[in-house]
Amino acid sequence: MWYDIDYKKLAVLLLPTFLRKPVLTAYLQALLVPISQLHYTWLQKRLDDWYVLNHTGKVFSLRNVLNDKLDVASRRIYITDGNAFPRKYIYTRAEKKPVFLGKLFIYQNSEYLNTGVDFIVFVPQEVIDTKINELHSQIRKYKLASKRYQIRPI
Repeated sequence: MWYDIDYKKLAVLLLPTFLRKPVLTAYLQALLVPISQLHYTWLQKRLDDWYVLNHTGKVFSLRNVLNDKLDVASRRIYITDGNAFPRKYIYTRAEKKPVFLGKLFIYQNSEYLNTGVDFIVFVPQEVIDTKINELHSQIRKYKLASKRYQIRPI
């Protein structure tokens, strides 16, 4: 490709043939070391940018990113949908609606419809203990802006 440049080879090829002595070629290659290092860091940045561009906020892609960055060996991180329980209301007699409650479960406020989380990330406890900030930053980087999440230990 156009970005694969071998600076050592380029220095020798651009040198006239009658000047291609070992001392002069070594000197030119030594002068090109900073440019070679800069080119190498640019190539690494390019690979990182391609990785970011190829992964989105979809569940399978986000799970892949989190496992690649935080749990490479075991790949135990997984993502499920958030809880979305409907609210139950108690009505008065004046409203003329049924008062019978039946069996009720008490949930946290974050577990109801339109107030809770959109997805739950299940992570091993040792990752939570050691890399919680990196976990939050990776999730925020790839998730959609309107989505809310919660982290739970496995």
